[in-house]
Amino acid sequence: MRSLPFELFVGLRYLRARGRRGFLSLLTVIAMAGMALGVMALIVVLAVMSGFEEELRGKILGATAHVLVLDSGGQGIERPEALLPAVLEVPGVRSAAPFVLQQVMVAHDRQATGAVLRGIDPVAEREELARRVTEGSLEALAGPEPGVILGRELARTLGVFVGDPVTLISPQGVMTATGMVPKMRRLTVKGIFEVGLYEYDAALAYTSLGTAQAFADLGGRVTGIEVRVRDVFQARAVALALQERLGFPYWTRDWMDMNRNLFAAIQLEKTAMFIILTLIIFVAAFAIISHLILMVAEKRKEIGILKALGATARSISLIFMAEGVLIGVVGTAVGAALGTLIGYLQETYHIVKIPGDVYQLSELPMRMHTWDLVLIAVAALVLSFLATLYPSRQAARLDPVEVLRYE
Repeated sequence: MRSLPFELFVGLRYLRARGRRGFLSLLTVIAMAGMALGVMALIVVLAVMSGFEEELRGKILGATAHVLVLDSGGQGIERPEALLPAVLEVPGVRSAAPFVLQQVMVAHDRQATGAVLRGIDPVAEREELARRVTEGSLEALAGPEPGVILGRELARTLGVFVGDPVTLISPQGVMTATGMVPKMRRLTVKGIFEVGLYEYDAALAYTSLGTAQAFADLGGRVTGIEVRVRDVFQARAVALALQERLGFPYWTRDWMDMNRNLFAAIQLEKTAMFIILTLIIFVAAFAIISHLILMVAEKRKEIGILKALGATARSISLIFMAEGVLIGVVGTAVGAALGTLIGYLQETYHIVKIPGDVYQLSELPMRMHTWDLVLIAVAALVLSFLATLYPSRQAARLDPVEVLRYE
């Protein structure tokens, strides 16, 4: 230890000293514990919010496309099969398929509710949607009998099961001899899917592309082309490349743009929680200030002797800075270790359970990111350093003559 710099050596000696009646030692423990608690709380809370964000993103991307190619005229895309090769040639595109989207009413017996009918190519969408189907099968939509796959909550609202008939009612209507009447189509429930998000499970239904085109009177047109990309975080770049490649009258939207408000709200919540929980670290920083001020008052004689022996004001200041920063380093290290341990245990063993019927998850999700850990540690250490500035300056300004005269 004697090979350490003079200021750090003395700072460590002061940190290990009990002080008068053990009060300074208690303040040291409080400051370290407060710093550890704040760092641990920040790590755990940000990991939970990151976990929820990733789970939500995964569920959304499981039910929607990464990029949509739409017609700017709003009339749908003519001959989508001629457009697909150009879409698939764009770098980063993994797959592409046409789709039809229409607002409908779904009825069964005396129950009826609004829904979004999505016409898809069951073969092209098999890789993405098949794992979401919990009853029945997606392939049944490709059979000769027209069918529909309902979201779990939608099926529960209607009280239907696989094999039951449902009636689709279009808001467009058709003209008959007796006037305008709603257009209706009876389909058989071929399956039930579950995304894990209520707004999708309660209001989304899938049918074959041909059935949806016929029901919406689109002929050979489609609403658009849904594109899956290899890297979901490059969806915006792929969307721009598609826009440039296809040109007018087509335009594109990526999943980040379609869900901008939702993920912006999550990011705002993470920022707010970071600021709120940083207040715990502020309290620990004030405990460091209190500890150092009392330490300076107790060590006045030693400071006077050190200055009389030739220690500079800078050396005296560095002694107390080192002591305060060491408190912050120990507290940050302990808090980071505890927070990381809690995150590891939850990710590995799923200790904390949550009600699945409320959150659509069976356990509390936690995802720790290196950047979050670095940001929290740096913030804690910076606050610890700032807490040392005033007490160390006061110690450096002590006049050894005045101090030793009254000691």
